[in-house]
Amino acid sequence: MLLEWWSRTECTLFTDQATMQRLGKEHVVIILNHNFEIDFLCGWTMCERFGVLGSSKVLAKRELLCVPVIGWTWYFLEIVFCRRRWEEDRDTVVRGLQRLADYPEHMWFLLYCEGTRFTEKKHRVSMEVAASKGLPVLKYHLLPRTKGFTTAVQCLRGTVAAVYDVTLNFRGNKNPSLLGILYGKKYEADMCVRRFPLEEIPLDEKEAAQWLHKLYQEKDALQEMYAQEGVFPGQQFKPARRPWTLLNFLFWATVLLSPLFSFALGVFASGSPLLILTFLGFVGAASFGVRRLIGVTEIEKGSSYGNQEFKKKE
Repeated sequence: MLLEWWSRTECTLFTDQATMQRLGKEHVVIILNHNFEIDFLCGWTMCERFGVLGSSKVLAKRELLCVPVIGWTWYFLEIVFCRRRWEEDRDTVVRGLQRLADYPEHMWFLLYCEGTRFTEKKHRVSMEVAASKGLPVLKYHLLPRTKGFTTAVQCLRGTVAAVYDVTLNFRGNKNPSLLGILYGKKYEADMCVRRFPLEEIPLDEKEAAQWLHKLYQEKDALQEMYAQEGVFPGQQFKPARRPWTLLNFLFWATVLLSPLFSFALGVFASGSPLLILTFLGFVGAASFGVRRLIGVTEIEKGSSYGNQEFKKKE
């Protein structure tokens, strides 16, 4: 609701007509670059506009389980969590993916193959690893981690029909933030969507990993084109926003905020200093909690994962 209705951020897809007709009508694995603080919000709004928000899944870091409300909700929505240490994650990830193999609704399973958000420091370390492995240098992405991708494709083969490669950027060289969204700042997001039938992904794990590396070289070329020309290739489509997020927000705001306002008026009307201070303390704690939630999305406060982990063998 904040992205679509409050900030009125626009999301434009660059793809072909055949892919547009399939969106929301098949099980897919989605690969999205991880450069921006609100890339997950842009992904969610596309899920909502194509009717698959409730059945969208993601391979997420386990720390997000501790995030109030969001983390707890994801647990019950069968989100697959990992510690980002493959020796510990293998069995957990495989079990989570196997549970999704017979998912009854059209499902979008999101992978951030870079494993962490892009920063200059992480990029420098990542490209050192790429050079040591004889892989081409990437300008706009980190070296993709292949284990999660190859495992997801292997476990969901027979369920998933295709891989959607999504490359995201923002017009005007903007670097949007969740705080900007809360302040009502409008952004213009562009997404290049390419569909690859699962049959095109090699069965062999090593060959599938090579396919992913080649994909990221293509994503890098797409970002270079966007930097030079301000557009991605393909036809432009603007999926219409649906009213359900706004109606959902208005309903819960009415249900929850009306009693809260009545309670606040009663507190101040009571004239009790202790009661007023307690209430103000509660409001302050809630504000602090919201600010911490926002901090989870801020790149400069992100984890150090990737600064040294790239130097370890996958």
